[in-house]
Amino acid sequence: MDSEIIGLLGLVVLMGLLMLRAPIGISLIAVSFSGIYYLIGPRPAFGMLASLPYDFASKWTLSSVPMFLLMGFVCFNAGLTRGLFQTARSWLAWLPGGLAVASVWGSAGFAAVTGSSIACCAAMGRIAVPEMLKAGYQPALATGTIAAAGTLGALIPPSILLILFGVFAEVPISKLFIGGIGAGLLTALLYMGVIIAVAVIRPDYAPRMRERPDMAERMRQLRESWPVFALLVIVIGGMFFGLFTATEAGAVGAFFAIVIALFRRSIGLAGLWQSIRETIVTTASLFLIAVGANLLTRFLTLSGASHYIADAIMALQADPLTLLIGLSVIYLLMGMFLDPLGAMLLTLPVLLPVLDQARIDLIWFGVFLVKFLEIGMITPPIGLNVFVLKGVLGRQVPLTTIFRGILWFLAADLVVVAAFIAFPGIITWLPELMG
Repeated sequence: MDSEIIGLLGLVVLMGLLMLRAPIGISLIAVSFSGIYYLIGPRPAFGMLASLPYDFASKWTLSSVPMFLLMGFVCFNAGLTRGLFQTARSWLAWLPGGLAVASVWGSAGFAAVTGSSIACCAAMGRIAVPEMLKAGYQPALATGTIAAAGTLGALIPPSILLILFGVFAEVPISKLFIGGIGAGLLTALLYMGVIIAVAVIRPDYAPRMRERPDMAERMRQLRESWPVFALLVIVIGGMFFGLFTATEAGAVGAFFAIVIALFRRSIGLAGLWQSIRETIVTTASLFLIAVGANLLTRFLTLSGASHYIADAIMALQADPLTLLIGLSVIYLLMGMFLDPLGAMLLTLPVLLPVLDQARIDLIWFGVFLVKFLEIGMITPPIGLNVFVLKGVLGRQVPLTTIFRGILWFLAADLVVVAAFIAFPGIITWLPELMG
């Protein structure tokens, strides 16, 4: 049997395992190891299995993953992010749909210190949805806003997905982070536009607040949120002006998060240990999947399947626009059934040679890809953010109501990705300023 056929069969088996809901990391490792074993024998296969985890995990760039995770968990457990929604509410309540708009920008602020869509959705769901329901907001709009705004967690830096993309694609993570800022802000602005439009057309969906905080209250709320803004300035500003790399930014952010939490006396030894433990568990699960994806890359390279697929795609003489539209459809479909990390690491070994031949800017594509992966977080039938929000709210809002609420925001997301394609400078302008 030709080696290319072995590689393609391996991908089919892998997709079958994932459809059966087998653990992604284990599936990647099992299929890749079996394929390598068949192609070149037991000794090289066991040799790769023994050496690859260390070779991959020892990359200096990956040290930023646990550091950014630690920064996020410390901020969450110390309650540093608790005032973000109230701050946004005090400044934005005068707008139509003001509470929902505040939820979007509160989520954007939370995203800037966590890098996790699920954490962002869960935290804001506990805080903002009860406030909106109490104010008379239509449940679909209230829950749809939070589920969609949670996707900003993996787009606005620091983003774990962008870090892993940068490692696999071998592009500067700091430029990916800065590119994610423009993409995240455009997404938040369009979500805000959707909410205002719904509130204007259907005022009963989002009743206006009668009492508006005065300037003194607004400034007090702003002072409560200073730790998050300080971390934003330190981490993002430091990367943009070249004071430190993205890898060093993770350590700097984690250090200052701990210092601020201790200074405010909002975290003790128990909270600090909880943050460290959560960081270790999350890092281990991420690295298991990443090691499996790295092993899959070796398997597809040995079999020649990755180059075979790349050549087959390029033989269709598809121009970059047609290629991107095709990839968009693929990722929309994958997002319905796979989690973002699994979808990305499953496809990158095959896609990177194609993107190289098509001369597509990998900085731009990394942000574009993460945006599509995040759309998958709210796409039925398996939108992870929707199920996370349902778990937080319990029986307050039916699952079908949440899915109905995200339809407005899915339409906005499609406008966003169309804008990325039509105006790539939305993503690449700030990274190009870095030189």
